[in-house]
Amino acid sequence: QVQLVESGGGLVQPGGSLRLSCATSTSLFSGDAMGWYRQAPGKRRELVARIVSGGDTNYADSVKGRFTISRDSTKNTVYLQMNSLKPEDTAVYYCYRASRLGVWYWGQGTQVTVSS
Repeated sequence: QVQLVESGGGLVQPGGSLRLSCATSTSLFSGDAMGWYRQAPGKRRELVARIVSGGDTNYADSVKGRFTISRDSTKNTVYLQMNSLKPEDTAVYYCYRASRLGVWYWGQGTQVTVSS
């Protein structure tokens, strides 16, 4: 059973930074992807960033140049470094893992609030 454990959310002022972590219970297999979705109140869940097993990354246009996704394979952990945060980044952030066979796993979600 694959498990995902998130950490790192919180309250930050506009312009500040946070780093989210997502630890998975097993290493990634070829073709797997991990990343982050977010959901703000009254809005759809949207993809923020993802990284595939080969190392390629993708970002939502709204976070390009501000967020960076990375991984530490020795720790089975993916990170989302969020800089220059804006109030519109406020949301619950969900880590996910998707296998190449189409099986998805989700973390419990972590609240990120950007407010002065």
